Amino acid sequence: MAGHPESLFQPAEGPTLAPRSVAPPASSSAGAPRTPILGWLRRISLNDWIVLAYLSVLDCSVLASPHHGPERDRAILEVSALLFCFFTVVVVLVRGGVLTHPWLRPLAFRLGHYGGIQLTYFVMRGLLPVVNPGSVDLELHQLGMHWFGVEPALALQSWVTPATTEWFAFFYYGYFFVLGLHVIPIIFFGRDSRLLSEFALGLLLVLALGQSLYLLVPGYGPAKGLPELFSVELPNGVWWYLVKDLVASAGAQKDIFPSIHTAAPSFILLFSFHNRAYLPYRYSWPLVAFFVFNIIVATMFLRWHWLVDILAGLMLALLAFAGSVYGSRWETRHRSTRGLPPAWPSWPGASALPGHAREIQAPAQKPS
Repeated sequence: MAGHPESLFQPAEGPTLAPRSVAPPASSSAGAPRTPILGWLRRISLNDWIVLAYLSVLDCSVLASPHHGPERDRAILEVSALLFCFFTVVVVLVRGGVLTHPWLRPLAFRLGHYGGIQLTYFVMRGLLPVVNPGSVDLELHQLGMHWFGVEPALALQSWVTPATTEWFAFFYYGYFFVLGLHVIPIIFFGRDSRLLSEFALGLLLVLALGQSLYLLVPGYGPAKGLPELFSVELPNGVWWYLVKDLVASAGAQKDIFPSIHTAAPSFILLFSFHNRAYLPYRYSWPLVAFFVFNIIVATMFLRWHWLVDILAGLMLALLAFAGSVYGSRWETRHRSTRGLPPAWPSWPGASALPGHAREIQAPAQKPS
């Protein structure tokens, strides 16, 4: 019932899901080109504000940096271009009702959100040293030792063998499979409004908050930040070579606190467990849990993260999950009562009733 909200970890009941998927009201058609500017602003969703705020923080941080030189100029150009493109596509073209094509509208909106977050990671390699050239690796290590008396990256040295290194390197690389197998189907092909709203809002919170904290807590990680602490080298292998090559070529280098390699998969696990009553999550969440556990251990075994980075990543995942559940519920009610279209433009032919709500109707008819 509306007066009794579900527990975060209780799978949602089918009958309560249908009202959360709100079809665009006839009075606020997605293709109204004469919508005034204030109407555009009213249509902006929580997802839009998160990305706009995140890109603005990056832009202001670079502009306020005392650093001078071509690196700063390039960072300003890159982040400002991303902010301009996101504002143009999402706020002007989509929210303003300029782009009305039934397929191009939702596609442009999704690409705008995905690109607005994902592409910033690739510019952070040059941006982070400009905004905050220091490193707090020693402080993070000392903090972990003071609080817990152990640093897993050091303690796991006795477990280093070619087999264990390859095992954890495989799962560290598997982070991208876990992310891709959820992001692409849900955001780009999903037609379930509740799943889409919860997943997208939570993942945007993880990435926007996590990558913003990189600006405040710069560090290289155990292997590069304090290499003198280690007496055992990690042996070479196929997966370990792929991981090292990927980090060296595409990594932001100073992106350790919080560990998004921990936060993003952990959020996906919480999301999957929350929706374990429905396909495919009723079968996939145990496998996701197995991958997430190994990914988290891998970040420390391979000496990319300190223990406090991991704990911060877990806290971020919990915060994002809670924000995704309660935030999407609030926004759905907010937009419905004000006659606004859904936060995410739907694909043509998408049903107003969530797919998994239809799915559980049949089992509900079975005799007890």
